[in-house]
Amino acid sequence: MEENVEKLIAVILFTATIHMIDTLSYSVRLAGIRTKRLAMALSLFNIIVLVARTANMIQAPLLGSIVDRAIAGGQVGMLLKGFRIIILSATVGSIIGAALIPSFVEIFSKGIMALERAGSVPGLLGTVVYQGSFRKIRRSLKKPGVGILKTLKLDRIPPTFLLLNLFITSVSTIGVLAAIYAGALVPDYRITASQLSGIINGAATILLAVVVDPQAAMITDQTLQGLRERQEANTMVVLLVAGKILGTLLSQLIFLPASQIVVFITRAIV
Repeated sequence: MEENVEKLIAVILFTATIHMIDTLSYSVRLAGIRTKRLAMALSLFNIIVLVARTANMIQAPLLGSIVDRAIAGGQVGMLLKGFRIIILSATVGSIIGAALIPSFVEIFSKGIMALERAGSVPGLLGTVVYQGSFRKIRRSLKKPGVGILKTLKLDRIPPTFLLLNLFITSVSTIGVLAAIYAGALVPDYRITASQLSGIINGAATILLAVVVDPQAAMITDQTLQGLRERQEANTMVVLLVAGKILGTLLSQLIFLPASQIVVFITRAIV
């Protein structure tokens, strides 16, 4: 039991980290607009995304181990509370990411310019280590404020893709969790149930790539071209982040229904 608690804590930390980085990804566009080097901003951020993906690779086996031990010990009924806490950690990670966005935009903008001067990522890392850049990073930290909310321009931001972002976030947050929990409900077919997470997350990813990302990219490019004011890009990021946080909260409501749907599909397949 104690080992399961330790693994649960590790999963909670990994989940919070993943969602914090995912939330910060929205602000990469702002750093790209500020420096007028959007492609370089996205390329540099992909390195950070690798950290989140690595954490996700570690998280899933740990969660599977927790479920296996619960099934073996006849403690499946205690799993739901743990899964609720994991989903809550996604919300907490998203809120932390939102609070870090002002500092992240400042630091990341300087990082983009430093990368251009260094010419490579290893050169950039050498600059950070040997030229005292950590102190500069500390000076770039900013307190989160609500001042940006006063400059929001909602009239030119399509509401449809924002609502879809909320829905997609809620589904992707519990895609793996619902499939693994469904496996605990039908332990004889838990491998089949867990594999359905790929279908759930795949559908959410397709919707994200088809509906949300192109619209966000268009607003970003139009801002770079001077066709939109920078406040409109700020508004887009604020609304996407708000949708991310609300989406993780919505995940609490749809978690059990999603798990039951996975159970139904699993039984239909086998």
